[in-house]
Amino acid sequence: MRVLAIDCATEACSAALFDGTQLLEGRCEIIGRGHAERLVPLIAELPAKGRAERIIVSLGPGSFTGVRIGLAAARALGLAWGAEVLGYPTLDLVRARSSQAAPRPVTICMNGGHGEYFLQNFAADARAEDEVRSLQPAEAAQAARHEVIAGNKARELTELLGDGRLALDLLPDANYAHLLDESRLTSDLTPVYGRGPDARLPEVRR
Repeated sequence: MRVLAIDCATEACSAALFDGTQLLEGRCEIIGRGHAERLVPLIAELPAKGRAERIIVSLGPGSFTGVRIGLAAARALGLAWGAEVLGYPTLDLVRARSSQAAPRPVTICMNGGHGEYFLQNFAADARAEDEVRSLQPAEAAQAARHEVIAGNKARELTELLGDGRLALDLLPDANYAHLLDESRLTSDLTPVYGRGPDARLPEVRR
């Protein structure tokens, strides 16, 4: 079965086509902004324009806009192709990348915006030990459990800790989606934002 993987929840925009667990071809670009304009052309550059029987897409947390763009593209392609569409947590893909050489416990630390970090701890067997949280750096330092810290805020967190932990500067990349455990895929495509919305409804005047 061909599988198209999509991830644009961070400054990286990536898409990869697999035959089972074998990577056929993939793209990953660090673009910061512009995912809406780049994602579909990126997919079209893949063999057979990325057409697959299954599509897996990042649910977040990450950029509110990036998460929604990825989900919208996955849903539209799934409808057009009659493909199954499943989601996965962004931090799980970073965890999978960090443990590809050998299974090990790891703390994932990603940019959460507004000066906060998305943080989650994983055991060596890939089991999530807690829920993803959006924390201030000092709170993240207290919550980090493991000697290996991975993610695009790993270096900042290890510098804050100052205790010699290993930092792996990684972003989610669809080219590594074959490393995800099947149990982490879900048909529930509800975005995982990791924190509340920035916009607030105005309070009702008394």
